[in-house]
Amino acid sequence: MNKAKSLTGRYRTAIIAALGLVVLIVFMPELRPKIGSSLLVLGLLDVWVPRETLMRFMGPGSGLKGLVLSFALGSAAAGPLYGAFPVAAVLMRKGASFSNILIFIGAWSTTKIPMLLFEMNALGVRFALARLAIDVPGIIIIALAIQAIVPTAEVERIYAAAATMDVPTPKKG
Repeated sequence: MNKAKSLTGRYRTAIIAALGLVVLIVFMPELRPKIGSSLLVLGLLDVWVPRETLMRFMGPGSGLKGLVLSFALGSAAAGPLYGAFPVAAVLMRKGASFSNILIFIGAWSTTKIPMLLFEMNALGVRFALARLAIDVPGIIIIALAIQAIVPTAEVERIYAAAATMDVPTPKKG
């Protein structure tokens, strides 16, 4: 009984997420392809991209290429902002720097390519590019400010929590 209870407690977040996915799939069947492809991409990122490769491109000391890649990944992403957090956890487990994680989340929330295309069509190219010109430096400034303010112990705690998160991945074999 104790072992079952501790196992349930350990995987509580994953169980709640799985139940949420089941509810979404049952009540919103039009989301099935998007949910499936998101989980597939997340799993492939976790399994196929070696830690050393990700650390070289997005880890501490990656400089401008890490910043650009973080923006590219966040801007090309599809789905709501809460979808960024499991991806960020995988990136953290693979060794991405804290500032690149923050830039990735900021880009996901504000610089998505489909949103930019919609704005160009609905509000005009000038508006869309002006907003983008403000958002990009803003995201970088905010990421660097957060990195400077958050204590190292807290960043380490966040990375440790990401390392123990249960993120769905495809089964090998």
